[in-house]
Amino acid sequence: MRRLVTFPCAGETLAGTLDVASGTTGLLIVSGGNELRIGAHRGQALLAAAIAAAGYPVLRFDRRGIGDSTGRNDGFRSSAPDIAAAAAALREQTGITRMVAFGNCDAATALALFHAQARIDRLVLANPWIVEPSGDLPPPAAIRATYAAHLSSPAEWKRLLTGGVNFRRLARGLATLARRRPRQTDLTRAFTAGLSSGTPTDILLATRDHTAVAFLDAWHLRHLTALHHRDSDSHSFARPGDADWLRDRLLDALSRDWAAATAPPALR
Repeated sequence: MRRLVTFPCAGETLAGTLDVASGTTGLLIVSGGNELRIGAHRGQALLAAAIAAAGYPVLRFDRRGIGDSTGRNDGFRSSAPDIAAAAAALREQTGITRMVAFGNCDAATALALFHAQARIDRLVLANPWIVEPSGDLPPPAAIRATYAAHLSSPAEWKRLLTGGVNFRRLARGLATLARRRPRQTDLTRAFTAGLSSGTPTDILLATRDHTAVAFLDAWHLRHLTALHHRDSDSHSFARPGDADWLRDRLLDALSRDWAAATAPPALR
């Protein structure tokens, strides 16, 4: 059964959709960017239905200033109250005793930063946004991956030789690669600090997605998390087979024997 719910957050009202199930472990889905709770290509709505059909209640919601929720949209960095309010609503509406939270892109980053305040027990983070691009170009790691793919493609060589390449953009991309950048940005450090408490975390990466490529290049503490790779270029896991793979990863996180799990080592 699916129903609409509303709940308070910092003087505003958030709108959510609850897929009801009888399990005592629930899933909180946090939307990334300015995305509505239905998700890209209805992906989050379909995902919630599949997870609830397996026995786990699922709540997805619009943060303040997005979709049906009131208030001002100040981006993912201000979403701590929204996540905490949604987590509390999921507990109140269902009586669950354990909670997994899932987010993609900057929603994954927000969960890493703010999950402790919401008393979330386990995280599943997809294609986390921890490297912000300079201007309108992708991060350097994503540019390198794109150029490597192009150099191996006869069609791209033909485009180059026949004038089908934007040489100004190509020059800007090469200049970006030549610039040195810090190994750790403020956002990368904050993301790492957010996971340092040892909350069990799975990170899902679409291996040919620019955000995932940039994340993998910047993430040097892989012992803190379990990494799972999907051969896809879809940031929202919308290619054939992606949705089934994503569902299975979440069901595994929801059903895992948490008592037997070994927490990642703390940062030194």
